Amino acid sequence: MLNQRLEKELNKQLNRELFSSYLYMSMGAYFQSVDLLGFSNWMHIQAQEELSHAQKFYHFINERGGRVILESIEKPETDWDNTLNAFEDTLKHEKYITSSINDLVTAANEEKDYATQIFLQWFVTEQVEEEASVNEIINKLRLMKDAPGAIFMLDRELAQRQFNAPAEEA
Repeated sequence: MLNQRLEKELNKQLNRELFSSYLYMSMGAYFQSVDLLGFSNWMHIQAQEELSHAQKFYHFINERGGRVILESIEKPETDWDNTLNAFEDTLKHEKYITSSINDLVTAANEEKDYATQIFLQWFVTEQVEEEASVNEIINKLRLMKDAPGAIFMLDRELAQRQFNAPAEEA
Protein backbone atom coordinates (compact mmCIF):
# COMPACT_ATOMS: atom_id res chain seq x y z
CA MET A 1 0.00 0.00 0.00
CA LEU A 2 1.32 3.41 -0.96
CA ASN A 3 1.50 6.09 1.66
CA GLN A 4 0.00 9.49 0.80
CA ARG A 5 3.34 11.18 0.18
CA LEU A 6 4.50 8.64 -2.40
CA GLU A 7 1.08 8.42 -4.02
CA LYS A 8 1.12 12.20 -4.52
CA GLU A 9 4.70 12.21 -5.84
CA LEU A 10 4.14 9.26 -8.18
CA ASN A 11 1.05 11.01 -9.58
CA LYS A 12 3.12 14.14 -10.20
CA GLN A 13 5.65 12.04 -12.11
CA LEU A 14 2.93 10.33 -14.13
CA ASN A 15 1.74 13.78 -15.19
CA ARG A 16 5.32 14.89 -15.98
CA GLU A 17 5.65 11.88 -18.27
CA LEU A 18 2.40 12.80 -20.03
CA PHE A 19 3.70 16.34 -20.54
CA SER A 20 6.94 14.87 -21.90
CA SER A 21 4.96 12.96 -24.50
CA TYR A 22 3.03 16.12 -25.38
CA LEU A 23 6.26 18.14 -25.67
CA TYR A 24 7.86 15.62 -28.01
CA MET A 25 4.73 15.46 -30.15
CA SER A 26 4.96 19.25 -30.45
CA MET A 27 8.62 18.97 -31.46
CA GLY A 28 7.68 16.31 -33.98
CA ALA A 29 5.06 18.64 -35.44
CA TYR A 30 7.65 21.43 -35.64
CA PHE A 31 10.11 19.19 -37.50
CA GLN A 32 7.36 18.03 -39.83
CA SER A 33 6.51 21.68 -40.61
CA VAL A 34 10.10 22.29 -41.77
CA ASP A 35 10.20 19.03 -43.78
CA LEU A 36 12.64 17.19 -41.52
CA LEU A 37 10.62 14.01 -41.39
CA GLY A 38 13.39 11.91 -39.84
CA PHE A 39 13.73 14.34 -36.94
CA SER A 40 9.93 14.31 -36.68
CA ASN A 41 9.94 10.51 -36.57
CA TRP A 42 12.55 10.54 -33.79
CA MET A 43 10.40 12.89 -31.71
CA HIS A 44 7.21 10.90 -32.34
CA ILE A 45 8.97 7.73 -31.18
CA GLN A 46 10.18 9.65 -28.13
CA ALA A 47 6.58 10.74 -27.46
CA GLN A 48 5.47 7.08 -27.57
CA GLU A 49 8.22 6.12 -25.12
CA GLU A 50 7.17 8.85 -22.69
CA LEU A 51 3.56 7.74 -22.92
CA SER A 52 4.65 4.19 -22.09
CA HIS A 53 6.52 5.59 -19.07
CA ALA A 54 3.34 7.34 -17.93
CA GLN A 55 1.47 4.06 -18.28
CA LYS A 56 4.05 2.31 -16.09
CA PHE A 57 3.41 4.88 -13.34
CA TYR A 58 -0.36 4.57 -13.87
CA HIS A 59 -0.30 0.80 -13.44
CA PHE A 60 2.14 0.89 -10.52
CA ILE A 61 0.03 3.39 -8.55
CA ASN A 62 -3.04 1.21 -9.08
CA GLU A 63 -1.22 -2.03 -8.24
CA ARG A 64 -0.08 -0.52 -4.94
CA GLY A 65 -3.60 0.48 -3.95
CA GLY A 66 -3.19 4.14 -4.79
CA ARG A 67 -5.44 6.37 -6.83
CA VAL A 68 -4.33 7.88 -10.12
CA ILE A 69 -5.04 11.60 -10.42
CA LEU A 70 -4.61 13.10 -13.87
CA GLU A 71 -3.94 16.83 -14.02
CA SER A 72 -4.24 19.23 -16.94
CA ILE A 73 -1.30 19.21 -19.32
CA GLU A 74 0.54 22.47 -19.88
CA LYS A 75 0.86 23.75 -23.45
CA PRO A 76 4.34 22.93 -24.78
CA GLU A 77 6.57 25.12 -26.92
CA THR A 78 5.74 24.96 -30.61
CA ASP A 79 8.68 26.65 -32.36
CA TRP A 80 12.46 26.42 -32.25
CA ASP A 81 15.15 28.38 -34.07
CA ASN A 82 16.77 25.26 -35.47
CA THR A 83 17.35 21.57 -34.90
CA LEU A 84 20.14 22.14 -32.38
CA ASN A 85 17.94 24.39 -30.22
CA ALA A 86 15.16 21.80 -30.23
CA PHE A 87 17.54 19.06 -29.09
CA GLU A 88 19.13 21.31 -26.47
CA ASP A 89 15.61 21.86 -25.10
CA THR A 90 15.10 18.09 -25.22
CA LEU A 91 18.24 17.53 -23.15
CA LYS A 92 17.21 20.23 -20.67
CA HIS A 93 13.83 18.52 -20.30
CA GLU A 94 15.38 15.06 -19.88
CA LYS A 95 17.67 16.42 -17.15
CA TYR A 96 14.60 17.82 -15.40
CA ILE A 97 12.92 14.39 -15.60
CA THR A 98 16.11 12.74 -14.30
CA SER A 99 16.11 15.11 -11.35
CA SER A 100 12.46 14.38 -10.58
CA ILE A 101 13.09 10.61 -10.76
CA ASN A 102 16.04 11.04 -8.39
CA ASP A 103 13.80 12.99 -6.00
CA LEU A 104 11.29 10.13 -6.12
CA VAL A 105 14.02 7.62 -5.29
CA THR A 106 14.99 9.78 -2.31
CA ALA A 107 11.37 9.93 -1.14
CA ALA A 108 10.96 6.15 -1.51
CA ASN A 109 14.15 5.64 0.50
CA GLU A 110 12.96 8.02 3.23
CA GLU A 111 9.61 6.21 3.42
CA LYS A 112 11.35 2.80 3.38
CA ASP A 113 9.09 1.77 0.49
CA TYR A 114 11.18 -0.98 -1.06
CA ALA A 115 8.71 -1.88 -3.80
CA THR A 116 8.74 1.71 -5.06
CA GLN A 117 12.53 1.82 -4.83
CA ILE A 118 12.77 -1.26 -7.05
CA PHE A 119 10.16 0.10 -9.48
CA LEU A 120 12.06 3.38 -9.84
CA GLN A 121 15.39 1.70 -10.63
CA TRP A 122 14.16 0.99 -14.17
CA PHE A 123 13.58 4.73 -14.63
CA VAL A 124 17.00 5.62 -13.22
CA THR A 125 18.62 3.41 -15.87
CA GLU A 126 16.24 4.67 -18.58
CA GLN A 127 17.16 8.29 -17.87
CA VAL A 128 20.86 7.54 -18.35
CA GLU A 129 19.98 6.13 -21.79
CA GLU A 130 17.65 9.04 -22.61
CA GLU A 131 20.27 11.69 -21.85
CA ALA A 132 23.01 9.79 -23.72
CA SER A 133 20.81 9.40 -26.81
CA VAL A 134 19.98 13.11 -26.93
CA ASN A 135 23.61 14.08 -26.23
CA GLU A 136 24.75 11.99 -29.18
CA ILE A 137 22.43 13.87 -31.53
CA ILE A 138 23.46 17.25 -30.06
CA ASN A 139 27.13 16.39 -30.59
CA LYS A 140 26.46 15.45 -34.21
CA LEU A 141 24.49 18.66 -34.79
CA ARG A 142 27.32 20.76 -33.33
CA LEU A 143 29.84 19.04 -35.58
CA MET A 144 27.63 19.75 -38.62
CA LYS A 145 27.36 23.48 -37.92
CA ASP A 146 24.08 23.63 -39.87
CA ALA A 147 25.61 22.15 -43.03
CA PRO A 148 22.47 21.31 -45.06
CA GLY A 149 23.83 18.07 -46.53
CA ALA A 150 24.84 16.78 -43.12
CA ILE A 151 21.46 17.73 -41.62
CA PHE A 152 19.71 15.73 -44.35
CA MET A 153 21.99 12.73 -43.72
CA LEU A 154 21.17 12.83 -40.00
CA ASP A 155 17.49 13.28 -40.88
CA ARG A 156 17.66 10.07 -42.92
CA GLU A 157 19.38 8.27 -40.02
CA LEU A 158 16.75 9.43 -37.49
CA ALA A 159 13.97 8.25 -39.82
CA GLN A 160 15.09 4.67 -39.09
CA ARG A 161 14.22 4.82 -35.37
CA GLN A 162 11.40 2.50 -34.34
CA PHE A 163 9.38 2.25 -31.14
CA ASN A 164 10.26 -0.70 -28.92
CA ALA A 165 7.91 -1.13 -26.01
CA PRO A 166 9.64 -1.83 -22.67
CA ALA A 167 9.94 -5.57 -21.99
CA GLU A 168 7.17 -5.60 -19.38
CA GLU A 169 4.72 -4.16 -21.94
CA ALA A 170 5.72 -6.17 -25.01
